[in-house]
Amino acid sequence: MGSLPHVVEDCFGLLKLYSDGSISRNPEVPCPTPLLDDDSVLYKDLLFDANRNLHLRLYKPSSSTSLEKLPILFYFHGGGFCFGSRTFPHFHNLCVRLTTAFNMLVVAPDHRLAPEHRLAAASDDACLALKWLQGQAAMHGKNVEDVDTWLTGVDFDRVFVLGDSSGGNLAHHLAVKLKAGSMELAPVRVRAYVLVAPFFGGSVRTKSELEQPCEEFWNLEMYDRLGTFQIIADSTSNLNLELKCGDILFL
Repeated sequence: MGSLPHVVEDCFGLLKLYSDGSISRNPEVPCPTPLLDDDSVLYKDLLFDANRNLHLRLYKPSSSTSLEKLPILFYFHGGGFCFGSRTFPHFHNLCVRLTTAFNMLVVAPDHRLAPEHRLAAASDDACLALKWLQGQAAMHGKNVEDVDTWLTGVDFDRVFVLGDSSGGNLAHHLAVKLKAGSMELAPVRVRAYVLVAPFFGGSVRTKSELEQPCEEFWNLEMYDRLGTFQIIADSTSNLNLELKCGDILFL
């Protein structure tokens, strides 16, 4: 008889990889926090890719005094490509705050997670989410049942993409792919990409990784562990790409 499968990688106790290739996830949501719900924002979930069973969450102000169309903000969550969902309370609460602070329609898509879905599945899904918006915009103003009513009164010419941590990495790849003006998304136009503490890594240490002190929790060992789960195995894993796109703001 062969030996029983044993754990070969354990990430926070939330995700375990076994010697036989199987994976287990802890169903508990990390960082539990109360949901922010003060009636200032309405939200709902939509399926944006039936083939991959991918959903997104739309947020809009419950009331707006502005006569202008609402700009659109895409928010891509963090989680090292291995964790996270639009339903996680801290991501949800951030989207609520973004909606009220900037009077925008916020779109928070999910993406497939590693290691069940190796990179670049997450990047592909991020692009699919924007393509979904393009499809909605193309049908806008027509008598088509598939057009979501919440996209009435939005400005498809003023779209912004924001991502934090691994979500910032997704925003980066969208900027590289779509380039200035995002012409392939017409009539949707992405005006800017905002990368908040973006998560980059590769097989070769960068200068900052070698020279800068690590934090107690977020350190090179942790990044390498996440990299193991992501199974990065392509020539762009270093992410040393020259950006020649629109406005990119690093925070």
